Amino acid sequence: MKSVLWALAAVFVLFLAACSVTDSVTEKLTPYKIDIQQGNVVTQEMVAKLKPGMTRAQVRFILGTPLITDAFHANRWDYVYRYQKAGKLMEERKLALFFDQELLQRVDGDVVAASPVAEEKKASPTAGESDQAVEQPAQGAVSAKEEKGFFGRMIEKIGF
Repeated sequence: MKSVLWALAAVFVLFLAACSVTDSVTEKLTPYKIDIQQGNVVTQEMVAKLKPGMTRAQVRFILGTPLITDAFHANRWDYVYRYQKAGKLMEERKLALFFDQELLQRVDGDVVAASPVAEEKKASPTAGESDQAVEQPAQGAVSAKEEKGFFGRMIEKIGF
């Protein structure tokens, strides 16, 4: 009788140990979730090309086919973009275009064109910054003129 009680106690202890191991295993084992990219990718550069008065064909050429065209709102196109990484929403953008008699009237949404002032600052640094950049190149940097590809080096060796 004592051996039966000891055997039952041992089985009970094993069951308890198995439950604790199962909990830690199920916490670590999760299903793989793929990255999902849905909709139209619309960048600031693309939106900057849009101008009021453009036709639907011109807008479609720049942005692509809209994700949503509503029969009840024929003068509105919606571009939606969502990116989910491992099941978590990482990025979401929405853009709505409004037309009047086949011509673009206005653009609303998360993606807006960069302001002309910001573009000018990017395009032309101040005089002091540009002088420093020309006079003092970074150490170890090779300019685009000096760097040659495989065929460029072969042509140079052959003498063409």
